[in-house]
Amino acid sequence: MPDDGFQLTPTDIRGQEFRHGVAGYKREEVDEFRERVAQALELLLREKAQLEERLNNFREQLKAFKEREKAMNEALLAAQQLKSQVQEATEKESELLLREARNEADGIVAQAREAEASAGREVEAVQRQFSAYVAAFRRLLERHFAELDALVEHEVDGTPPDATNST
Repeated sequence: MPDDGFQLTPTDIRGQEFRHGVAGYKREEVDEFRERVAQALELLLREKAQLEERLNNFREQLKAFKEREKAMNEALLAAQQLKSQVQEATEKESELLLREARNEADGIVAQAREAEASAGREVEAVQRQFSAYVAAFRRLLERHFAELDALVEHEVDGTPPDATNST
């Protein structure tokens, strides 16, 4: 690589003049060699320019990729944070729903127990009423049987039944 202080161009090579000596080189060969060197240098300089342009393109692509990587990392971090927040919110909401469901279930169980107790009281009241009805009906029947027995007994004796015992 040439030194930064020394810049040799194809034009410099083509324009270079050499002094003539007594036993010098053949001018045509020197000119032909200078032309080939100048062309090779031109080719190298074009290749260098193309490579520098490609290098700049690669640097720009690398910069774009790094920016994309940074954006993707930030998006990934944001997605992870959002996932954590959503999980946390979901857990809190499920706990709240579970508490509400338990409270509602406890209320339903309490209502069912109250309904059961109320039904039990009603059954007891109906049973007492039925027992009272049966006892009253039994007394009524016993009175009627007593009256029938008295009628049958008077009929067998031939004495008229007592008018005060009739109902």
